[in-house]
Amino acid sequence: MEKKVILITGSTDGIGKEIAYELAQKGHEIIVHGKREKFGQQLVEQLKQETGNQNIHYYNADLSDYNDMRQLSNRLKNNFSKLDVLLHNAGVFMTEKIVLPNGLEKTFMVNHMAVFYLTGLLMDLVKKSSQGRIIVTSSMAHSSSIDFNNLNGEKYWDPYQAYAVSKLANILFTYKLDRKLKTENSSITANCLHPGVISTKLLHAGWGIGGATLKEGAATSVYLATSDEVKNVSGKYFVNKKPQKSAAFSYDQKAQDKLWQISSEWSGLSY
Repeated sequence: MEKKVILITGSTDGIGKEIAYELAQKGHEIIVHGKREKFGQQLVEQLKQETGNQNIHYYNADLSDYNDMRQLSNRLKNNFSKLDVLLHNAGVFMTEKIVLPNGLEKTFMVNHMAVFYLTGLLMDLVKKSSQGRIIVTSSMAHSSSIDFNNLNGEKYWDPYQAYAVSKLANILFTYKLDRKLKTENSSITANCLHPGVISTKLLHAGWGIGGATLKEGAATSVYLATSDEVKNVSGKYFVNKKPQKSAAFSYDQKAQDKLWQISSEWSGLSY
């Protein structure tokens, strides 16, 4: 198996940590990302000891801050010649509305805008891979519609609705990115997934319930990152390692285009 360079956002805890562990065990070069430097460095040492894989690195960045993400991108470009897999795993469920210094509501910023922005910043690195893969963690809890005049909670805000819309945005983004890559005749694939109802801090915060194991939560992401079965599969929404239908609205190309345009305007990044 070809060893890949894999960046996993939000991988110091929960499903992301399990994904990092399993991919490190397989011998891939892993870039762990989080926003607590000391904790992240300790985790990397722990992963190295447990897996015997010394090619594990930690990079710190706050995904609610555009400047932090630019710095992350620059550091990665200075230290890596390619990125085979960009796995967007980080996500938040906010129980109260928080408007960030950049003016954006935190759920939408971290769950969608960071995915849009970081993908754009790192696209050059992914293009240097012989078969780059971009993977976005969505959720079966994704919304079946979107109000483009309320993306930032301008009119009303509800924690579940904000989360559901951000997870629909993940799918709209993935489908649009896939269309874009295909028009460029790119070998890069773009897929999204529902990891399952998994016992994580996010699940407890949002729903107050437990779920399946972290290993089950990591399975589809590990599959999409490494399996030859999906080498040429793109523009799909996966559940339990199989393509499934997402909400009917997510296939609306005008909605995909509109979200992309808004994301580009709000982030100041076009690609």
